[in-house]
Amino acid sequence: MSERKNVSLSWAIKTIVWPRRKTIGIGLVLIVVSRLASLVMPWASKVLIDEVIAEKDLVRLKTLLVWVIAAIFVQAVTSFLLTRILSVEAQHLIAKFRARVQKKILSLPISFFDNNKSGALVSRIMRDVEGVRNLVGTGLVQLVGGSFTAVISLFLLIQINATMTVFVLVPVSIFAFIALRAFSYIRPIFRVRGKISAEVTGRLTETLNGVRVIKGFNAEEQESKTFEDGVEKLFQNIKKSMTSTALVTSSATFLLGLATAGIMGIGGYLMIQDQMTFGDFLSFTLYLGLMISPIVQMSNIGSQLTEALAGLDRTEDIMKMAEENDPDVRTIQTDTIEGEIIFDNIHFAYEESKEVLHGIHFTAAAGSVTALVGSSGSGKSTIASLAASFLTPSSGTITIDGKDLSLVDLQSYRQHLGVVLQDDFLFEGTIRENILFPRPNATESELFAAVKNAYVNEFTDRFEDGLETVIGERGVKLSGGQKQRISIARALLANPKIIILDEATSNLDTESEVLIQKSLDALMKNRTTFVIAHRLSTIRQADQILVVENGEIRERGNHDALIEKKGRYYELFTYQSRI
Repeated sequence: MSERKNVSLSWAIKTIVWPRRKTIGIGLVLIVVSRLASLVMPWASKVLIDEVIAEKDLVRLKTLLVWVIAAIFVQAVTSFLLTRILSVEAQHLIAKFRARVQKKILSLPISFFDNNKSGALVSRIMRDVEGVRNLVGTGLVQLVGGSFTAVISLFLLIQINATMTVFVLVPVSIFAFIALRAFSYIRPIFRVRGKISAEVTGRLTETLNGVRVIKGFNAEEQESKTFEDGVEKLFQNIKKSMTSTALVTSSATFLLGLATAGIMGIGGYLMIQDQMTFGDFLSFTLYLGLMISPIVQMSNIGSQLTEALAGLDRTEDIMKMAEENDPDVRTIQTDTIEGEIIFDNIHFAYEESKEVLHGIHFTAAAGSVTALVGSSGSGKSTIASLAASFLTPSSGTITIDGKDLSLVDLQSYRQHLGVVLQDDFLFEGTIRENILFPRPNATESELFAAVKNAYVNEFTDRFEDGLETVIGERGVKLSGGQKQRISIARALLANPKIIILDEATSNLDTESEVLIQKSLDALMKNRTTFVIAHRLSTIRQADQILVVENGEIRERGNHDALIEKKGRYYELFTYQSRI
């Protein structure tokens, strides 16, 4: 654990603190000035009691008041500047850090998203990075400033009375030892808390997105119980950290209170013996407060820094993950493509020793339509995902126009790619914004051409706001057929060379299917197309049909050839024809 901590701390200093050393340096200067100004009051109190009042010196009283007011003014100004400079910079850094983490997460492979809940990732992006404010904001600077004040106060206390100072240092040292032990115990708890919190957030996000399913199966109580168990687990974690923090706070109260009581006894005795003036005692007490206050404050800041580093540990884990588009490996650019895709002896496994594709081999000629049919779980979607470069084969080679796809820059390849999925995703916003998603700067004529060819206008013309209609989160205000047509319009506007159609007509009624089939014919023209379809009537014109079963291609050919063969495709087609 110590090695992990050191790595994270050095990483945090190198990547977060050091690049902002000038800003933090200004903060350190301000905190030092503020702490020096805070030393004026104890000094002024001694002078006031032992000299000014004793000598009834009104002129010196005025001078003393000027010094005190000036010190207070300096503290107020430095406090404002610290907040304005450091706290604002910390919030700016949090915003930039969130953007960096979000960009990094989007660069990760599809498999990462398959294994992580979206709500958990939201928590990683929004919450884990917040700890940087304690490194760049006032937290770290106050820790340094508090140490500076404590050291100066210690020297001043020794000058006033060394015996009383030594007496104070004993409980303070015990407290420091307890605090350090507590923080080393708390950090792993904070790290686990981030994970639990992400899980709970993830489940809550799923619950809200799937509320129709939950209500449809009368599962509100069951889902509430699951969430309740999650927050209880989070509570138990928080209880552990609060117990440790309470131990630190209680230790501070007892030990420092013990020191204060001792000072009262020793100071009272010395003043009775005329070995210490009341001014000395008052200034000693005030200096002692200046020394102890930062130490207590440091325990709180230490807790914040511990939580910050735990969050940054998790952030660091993400930032170190290998990106999907490795620039050192994927060096081939595809600014223009014809669209010929060849699968050469492709094997693929989602998990080690659980292969789902076994030696897939076929050629999809440029501009041709390849249909993938077969039972659920046969490997159709996996083949389409490989063609889309969402997955990388375990072995074998996929080429695009003779270029190894595993070496092709993904951005240059995917600019030629369009996808229409069975449950295609629509963003909250207007219909216009969703269609313009792949090309926000498309012209109005290009937009309306896509709308017309996908028959979107067939239903938007009936809407009061037309294309400006707000569709709600994930398009919940639209029917399945309407969402599908918007997805096809989006793909038409993108004008890709390669199309992936995954059950593109599955959500449509008969009338909509006829309209969509016409728009799909236009979409697929002169484009290399992969179609996954259970409705075999929609793929009769495909150039080649691949029948996939148990991760292997069992049959291949066009519709007529496969019907004549009277094999698996014939069985599937005749079965559907009877339904």
